[in-house]
Amino acid sequence: QVQLVESGGGSVQAGGALRLSCTAAGFTHNSYYLGWFRQAPGKEREGVAAMNIYAGNTFYADSVKGRFTNSKDNAKNTVFLQMDSLKPEDSAMYYCAATTAMTFGRQLVAAQYNYWGQGTQVTVSS
Repeated sequence: QVQLVESGGGSVQAGGALRLSCTAAGFTHNSYYLGWFRQAPGKEREGVAAMNIYAGNTFYADSVKGRFTNSKDNAKNTVFLQMDSLKPEDSAMYYCAATTAMTFGRQLVAAQYNYWGQGTQVTVSS
């Protein structure tokens, strides 16, 4: 059974930085995608970043490109989302998600993912 555990959320002022972590347990291989999604109150869930864990290539939403960076620690089965130059509009609940089946071009689509973490809150004040 796959389990994802996020950590690292918190409150920062605009311009600050946070690093989220997502540790995956239960995969017997590393041929999967791990995505980061966020959802603010009253808004739809938005994909912000994703990584092909086997190949290491990454994908970013335009809204975070240049500010957010995905990285991974294979030994710890952990993916990190470094979030720099945070803006108030980045405030949301952040979720990591995983899938072993991906349709090309849909790496930031929530419906592609079937395993989800519990979420961690990120609040950016102006």
